[in-house]
Amino acid sequence: MSKSSEYLESLFGLTGQVAVVIGGAGALGKSLSTGIGKAGAKIVVADMSEEACQSRVEQLAQEGIDATYVTLDVTSLESQQNARDESLKVTGKVDMLVNCAGINVGNNFLEVDSSQWDKILAVNLKGTMLSCQVFIESMLKTGGGSILNIGSVNSDKPLSRVFAYAASKAAVVNLTQNIAQEFAANNIRVNAICPGFFPAEQNRKILDAERVENIMRGTPMKRYGNPDELIGAALLLLSKNSGSYITGSIVYVDGGFTCSWF
Repeated sequence: MSKSSEYLESLFGLTGQVAVVIGGAGALGKSLSTGIGKAGAKIVVADMSEEACQSRVEQLAQEGIDATYVTLDVTSLESQQNARDESLKVTGKVDMLVNCAGINVGNNFLEVDSSQWDKILAVNLKGTMLSCQVFIESMLKTGGGSILNIGSVNSDKPLSRVFAYAASKAAVVNLTQNIAQEFAANNIRVNAICPGFFPAEQNRKILDAERVENIMRGTPMKRYGNPDELIGAALLLLSKNSGSYITGSIVYVDGGFTCSWF
């Protein structure tokens, strides 16, 4: 290994560590689990569908990444606890938690359905809260860890027709900072990435021509993001070396959207 490779490994390498990626079979979760795995970590893919989890683990194995899976319902405390316990049974520890599970739906405000609202907040916000709570319990017993939550550009910028999603992601950012403050002295770091527009199946349905035009007009880079473009920020925030003094931080990866003047 060259000196430069050794240096980068010392900063960003995750060899010998274990990462649970909740929502690991989804679009963003797939890229992050690959990136974290290629940095040396063992991956636990956690998602609702056992079939999707198995498929993702097989894909990771083909890339030389050590991976296993657990199934869970993020909105259930019991399911979260079972997922943690199963992860610990197989891996012995959890050094990193990545919260990627999320859902969205597009409605005009007067058409927002209360049951859809409840479901989106349950998955996006309650699910993040529960997983942080459950996995922090184990991290406290093993000397610390790192948590990465997923916010959004509309955590603090209003976007049309995604009211429940925006509210949930704004709350995730606030929750991230509160948990970071609470557990900083316990060597548990908690940060969030706020992606810009990374079209996945859940939001392609609301990307009509007018919306696409507005997004491109407000994005200085004039393009969508690729999920792989989140990996660098994730490695910085998760690594116990390069990110050792970073907690409660919110990193926007959005092609300049949040700094744009429309």
